[in-house]
Amino acid sequence: MAVPKKKTSKSRKNMRRAHDSVKLPKVTTCPQCHEPVLPHHVCRECGTYKGRTVLKTEES
Repeated sequence: MAVPKKKTSKSRKNMRRAHDSVKLPKVTTCPQCHEPVLPHHVCRECGTYKGRTVLKTEES
């Protein structure tokens, strides 16, 4: 079994963990209904993507 020869310093440990933080998702607004929507996703409110209706919703 591998055993480390030296203790990993706090600095080195924290530099390794620098990319592990949780980030908030990027949110844009739908050009049709102005509701928040994830980029490159169909709007759940109006069912449009890139100006086209791709999902039938209760409203339409």
